[in-house]
Amino acid sequence: MTGPTRAPDASERVREFERFIGRLLIVVTYTAVAFLAVGVVLLLEAGISPLAGGPPLDLTRIATDLLALAPGAFLWLGILAVIATPVSRVITAAIGFARLGDRWMVGVALGILAVIAIGIASAVDAG
Repeated sequence: MTGPTRAPDASERVREFERFIGRLLIVVTYTAVAFLAVGVVLLLEAGISPLAGGPPLDLTRIATDLLALAPGAFLWLGILAVIATPVSRVITAAIGFARLGDRWMVGVALGILAVIAIGIASAVDAG
């Protein structure tokens, strides 16, 4: 006969949350590397030099270019996944801290997201 199941304490929940974030970062990183590797192989297969420069980012064409096995689409998805890695970590952290009831850390995570958003907006505005 087993004893009653106890609820995890706060430190166990934090460790579980940190493991989840670690797994998320691993998955996103491997996904980015896979997209970049496929893009490089397609470049080489097409006889295009990686030093020749690449196509501009056009989000409206990514799906079409993926289906056409265009190297640029895979390279851009890899780059976007690399960029999304820290952002996804901060978003996940904000959600996790909110679930743990840590308002201070939720505020810190949201502040970091605001800085990232300002940086992206500034870069887009500068062209």
